[in-house]
Amino acid sequence: MNPNLVKLFQIAQKPERRIVGLMSGTSMDGLDIAVCRFSGSGSTTHVTLEHFDTVVFGEDIKDEIRKVFAKKEIDFQLLCLLNAWIGKLHGKMILDSLKKFNLTPNDIDIIASHGQTVFHAPKILHRIEKYPNATLQIGDGDHIAVTTGITTLSDFRQKHCAAGGEGAPLAVYGDYFIFSQKDENRIMLNMGGIANFTYLPGNLNAQEVFVTDTGPGNTLIDAFARKFFNLPYDKGGKIAASGKVHDELLKCLKKDAFFDAPFPKTTGPESFSLDYVRLAQQRSGTTSLAPEDLMATLTRFSAETIAESILRVCKKDESYRLFLSGGGMHNPVLVGALRELLPDYEMDITDSLGIVGDAKEAVLFAILANEALCGQPTDFGNREGVPSISMGKISLPS
Repeated sequence: MNPNLVKLFQIAQKPERRIVGLMSGTSMDGLDIAVCRFSGSGSTTHVTLEHFDTVVFGEDIKDEIRKVFAKKEIDFQLLCLLNAWIGKLHGKMILDSLKKFNLTPNDIDIIASHGQTVFHAPKILHRIEKYPNATLQIGDGDHIAVTTGITTLSDFRQKHCAAGGEGAPLAVYGDYFIFSQKDENRIMLNMGGIANFTYLPGNLNAQEVFVTDTGPGNTLIDAFARKFFNLPYDKGGKIAASGKVHDELLKCLKKDAFFDAPFPKTTGPESFSLDYVRLAQQRSGTTSLAPEDLMATLTRFSAETIAESILRVCKKDESYRLFLSGGGMHNPVLVGALRELLPDYEMDITDSLGIVGDAKEAVLFAILANEALCGQPTDFGNREGVPSISMGKISLPS
């Protein structure tokens, strides 16, 4: 037997495994690196976040990704080159972080790499009848494995699409295993570039678990912070706080078929883009709106579409705890609007559950790798969007 496969079999049988989870989201802030220690799997999963770091991307890296990001027409050679380049880049970032953590590659069992999403095309968005749901993440797993010398699981979203899902959101699987709590209904809200939430029922029934995108989280806020203020994001929500929400523009922003579509659903920056906002401004006669007012309106847009999605699926006669994660949790204007719109919901951050909110998505991909290695089938029912599958393609280091 191939010695790499022997080692993989041995890792799956270990009482504890150390897995590095990686996440680079649509905000393209940097690479989140979470070193996690696991025991068990499925409902007996126990995970400890040992180390976490975000390796910030320089503008040169962001500029290269933006050349192909969420665009229908691109330089195909560049896409091919970026797939390998980002894989090697992520591998080097991992090695640097391990050194910072006083760890070596021999201390790590598996890397779980999400990759860099460059295009997301579920059928609800592309609307071409003969084609299925599709999504594309680059940052080749083989390049990561060879660069680090560590077996790498990657390309998780492809299996989700192949099994009838839309490739996102995948948080439901990890959320259910590590955040479910008997007799407490929980909403796990992640506000990255796109916002999504997972509903975890207090009866622990996996077939009732619910997950969906809600629309923009930070993607539009970040895009216009770059455009008007040459900033990567609205730090502390200070720009939005200095502006005033324009009600007519807000109404136009919310007039999109996505918000009326049934759950579960997924979307991306391909739909909620600079052009989307420009069109809404034209329709509302607000093309000369002050940048600060536009930022205030976009922040409110994210808050209202998140809150309305949550209210749409939760029952009035039941109580829920809402746990926040992702970059949006650091925006007090966005969070303050959510508290106003959801006054009956107790809100907290996932840090209180033992997982730093900024690390949550990287940890979730480590959980998916742990399940691929040693998990047993978990029945999430036959509902659309949550196929009962394991995910991740294996790249061997030698």
